Amino acid sequence: MTYFQRLARKFVRQITPPPLLSQSTTTAWVMPFCRLAIANTLSNLMVPLAGLIDTAFLGHLADIRYLNGVALATVIFNVIYWSFNFFRMGTTGPTAQAVGRGDETEVWLICLRNSLLALGAGGLLWLLRGAIATAGFALLQASPEVRGAAMEFYSGRIVGAPAVLVNFVLLGWLLGRGQGRQVVVLAVVGNGSNILLDYWFIRQLGWGSYGAGLATALSDYILLAVGLGLILTSGVPWQRWPQIKARLWQLSALKTLFGLNRDILIRTFAIVTAMSLFTNFSSGMGDTVLGVNTLLLQIVLMSAYFMDGIALTVESYAGNFYGRGAGGDLYWLLLLGLVGSVVLGGAIAFTLIAWPTYFFSLLTSHTALLSQVPRYVAWLLPVLGFGGLAFTLDGYFLGLTAGRTLRNATLIALAIGFLPLALTASWLKSPHLLWLALSGLMTLRAVTLLWQVPSTLLQPIKNDD
Repeated sequence: MTYFQRLARKFVRQITPPPLLSQSTTTAWVMPFCRLAIANTLSNLMVPLAGLIDTAFLGHLADIRYLNGVALATVIFNVIYWSFNFFRMGTTGPTAQAVGRGDETEVWLICLRNSLLALGAGGLLWLLRGAIATAGFALLQASPEVRGAAMEFYSGRIVGAPAVLVNFVLLGWLLGRGQGRQVVVLAVVGNGSNILLDYWFIRQLGWGSYGAGLATALSDYILLAVGLGLILTSGVPWQRWPQIKARLWQLSALKTLFGLNRDILIRTFAIVTAMSLFTNFSSGMGDTVLGVNTLLLQIVLMSAYFMDGIALTVESYAGNFYGRGAGGDLYWLLLLGLVGSVVLGGAIAFTLIAWPTYFFSLLTSHTALLSQVPRYVAWLLPVLGFGGLAFTLDGYFLGLTAGRTLRNATLIALAIGFLPLALTASWLKSPHLLWLALSGLMTLRAVTLLWQVPSTLLQPIKNDD
């Protein structure tokens, strides 16, 4: 037997679940998985749809400064809200594991504890809104007109900070319990109200970028109210309140929670840093490049939410399998998720590459932007293809509460795959090199996470804090 044959057999043994972990493997979960993935995808699609509606309303105004202003201010909100998205990510996995163990008290304890922490953090963001705006806009490049529109959007949207963070917890908790229908209801209500308020504030009242920001904030509070109503009417086990109260601020539980959230925060902040630099460097290349990249990024974000429907389902099931000790199911779960996300990402990219003018003309009527889109649209293929792999692997490791693995993989991708190319692109004023940097980020994230998969199939990771 040659060296390469021995190496190949060793690799096959690594990625094949051993009998001890395979004894729980069954195909009974495949159809429920698909139904939950569809529900998650539908709910996720409402989020970028609202963003696309924002872009469409503002993109058809006579002055392009409103569109670019919202793009600039969104960089700050990406940093804020994506950084605090650990409230969602740090809720789904532990909740799914508690459901898998059959620990109903822990399920409700996670919801209450994380919601109170999120409410406190959201209130702090509101109190510090002035300082955040001063620091954020000082770092961003823009013309005075665009900066003014960005400030208006910021002042309207920051009102919703407390609701946004609590909503992260509620959505994460529902996902951890596999309640896809409730998630769809919340998505339709929250994002549907955002679209209606956008129309009212922007088209009817003429409030421009401030109206877009305020519409988003008010829709966050509507989402919160409906979410709390769904949870309170779903059979709260009030008889368990003494147990929940006694364990609410348990030191060991808080230590585990903060350790996981810290790693997720670092991972998310690294991604936010890359996306923010991408937008900021685009701004330094001129208003036309910024506008084109804004349109393409809207598609990337829409596609990410689309593929994230599969990733969220993988996260829920991975946590549940881990809680039940059904390690063998993890292999087929991950395979199903990876194939599905790559197919979706590739299909979206090929469709937009084939008919760029048709789709992007729905977002803007500015011919200067539409004429430039075909030059850069092909970059969606590597960004969405490798992005699909990365999103699903994120969900898998989040379900296992393997925060350190996610943190390290993302930091490596940022430092090696993105920053060198992005800084060079900014210096050379090269939009294509900037898109290559974003492709490098997605690719290296996927590769580094795939490298860690075999060890989890042999022995699922415990919280690696």
